[in-house]
Amino acid sequence: MIQRIQTLYLLLVFVITGVLPFVFPLWTTADGKQFLFIQNQLYVILFGLSTTLTLLSIISYKKRQNQFVIGRLNIILNLILLGLFVYHSLNLSGETPVVSEKGIGMFLPILAIVLLGFANKAIKKDEDLVKSVDRLR
Repeated sequence: MIQRIQTLYLLLVFVITGVLPFVFPLWTTADGKQFLFIQNQLYVILFGLSTTLTLLSIISYKKRQNQFVIGRLNIILNLILLGLFVYHSLNLSGETPVVSEKGIGMFLPILAIVLLGFANKAIKKDEDLVKSVDRLR
């Protein structure tokens, strides 16, 4: 399980969606306060769901097709999360007194999407290898 490259990619996605949002703020408000994902219930649900799907994908390493589908669902979920961040950042840029600063936490879904894409590519490669070996029997 751990020796497969897709598991390492999925572990990195777990760190990005499960640990790093606690460390990096999503943005800094006009009065200088940092906005973490915990302050919005929708972001908590989406990050939690993404982390859960990543763990489910790591656990289901024997069922490559399910792992591939879970990875695709996780990519869609992270795209939704990224869309919400973009929407909110466009609303933030219209503030009149002081423009808020966007934090590095807004880029975490992009990293997760890239790593999930790499993991799905490796899962597909494993599945093709197994199918080619089955043809030889």
